Amino acid sequence: MPSPTTRVAARRALLSLLADALFVVLFATVGRSSHDAALTPLGIAETAWPFLVALGAGWLVSRAWRAPRAPWRTGVPVWLVTVAGGMLLRALTGQGTALPFIVVATLALLVQLVGWRLIATWRPRRERERDASTDS
Repeated sequence: MPSPTTRVAARRALLSLLADALFVVLFATVGRSSHDAALTPLGIAETAWPFLVALGAGWLVSRAWRAPRAPWRTGVPVWLVTVAGGMLLRALTGQGTALPFIVVATLALLVQLVGWRLIATWRPRRERERDASTDS
């Protein structure tokens, strides 16, 4: 039977992967909405799938499950692979990869995939001081 620590780590990794996937789907949904494209589940999936596949590759390449909330060790590599891989898959399947789209996707996914990790690791000074005093 897995230890409580192992279960917590597995749960944290799964929730982090789900958060990343939800942010990719949100990116695709907002993008479709801003271009007056149909907001159907199939339409959103058509836009999101290249980035979701690349997100999975980013998780594998960075071994994100080892430190799923780490902004620099995990968030940055996951973001870079998601953007590059998503654009490559879009190009290979005849979907658009215009420069403005690449710029917007790069910035939006940076804010989402790295941003939530920065927020998750941020703790107020008072909380850090309290934890430091109980460790002594």
